[in-house]
Amino acid sequence: MSDDRQTVVRRIGAVILIANLILMAAKSGVWLVSGSLAVGSEAVNSLTDSAYSLVILTGLYLTTQPPDFKHPHGHERIEPFVSLVVAAGIFTAGGAVLWNAAETIQAGAYDAEANIIAVVVLIGTAGVKYVLYRYCRHVGDEQHSPAVTAVALDNRNDILTAGAALIGVLGSSIGIPVLDPIAAVVVSVGIFYTGYEIVRDNISYLVGAAPPEALRREILEEALRHPDVRGAHDVIAHYVGPEVDVSLHIEVEGNLTLTEAHNIESAVVESVEDLRSVDDAFVHVDPRELNEWKDDPDADRLVKERHVSDDSG
Repeated sequence: MSDDRQTVVRRIGAVILIANLILMAAKSGVWLVSGSLAVGSEAVNSLTDSAYSLVILTGLYLTTQPPDFKHPHGHERIEPFVSLVVAAGIFTAGGAVLWNAAETIQAGAYDAEANIIAVVVLIGTAGVKYVLYRYCRHVGDEQHSPAVTAVALDNRNDILTAGAALIGVLGSSIGIPVLDPIAAVVVSVGIFYTGYEIVRDNISYLVGAAPPEALRREILEEALRHPDVRGAHDVIAHYVGPEVDVSLHIEVEGNLTLTEAHNIESAVVESVEDLRSVDDAFVHVDPRELNEWKDDPDADRLVKERHVSDDSG
């Protein structure tokens, strides 16, 4: 892991924790001054988020530890587990929102307050969470970090919950307080779906699923780009944590010297490992005379589809 990625990912955890602590302090101050129940509940929510952020910060710190004797490839494989912890928190939040909404509808106790301070705090919360969502999403995509992406989606959920609370407050101001629990039910569905997205993606990282075909196609093209490579087959790419390990056979002429074959292999390994998301590449060299050159319909299809796409573009 590069020092840049390590610094950026760790910074995310610290920024999230500090932001939630600031939000908790601000909401608590407004709650004490105004006595708004809506603001009070948001202060408690931010307190929970702060404790939760501490867990995330610890997880992100562990995933960015440098390689050691017991973990020669680093600790990035912890990231999917951090993401699943985030997903568990999201499912818990969705369940709490749905439970409170159901109880409110059943009891008919719609107590959201039409308070201008509550409106300002809720809008401010949504604004801060939106900025955090965009920041975390950008870093998660740029650094290919499933844990940071999960944190981004968690912040998106906070926007939804603040929006639901705002609908409840505004509903009271126009005499329709039932809007509060109805909005909460809709929001809970979105929260549950976010949790599902995180689990789905990170289970793929944990069970060694194949990466998208676009990456497999890039791997093939990098191997075939070398002028002395006549073909490639048995291309296997799979997730090891959030990164991808690759093995493939390249086909070369059999009259090459051992040094020449080694140089070709090293060049292909280097070019494949330069691809985004690829961690390790293992290349086996097949000379013509061993009759190991063979058709690989899947490899041929991937390359052909790319050529067709380029021609149509």
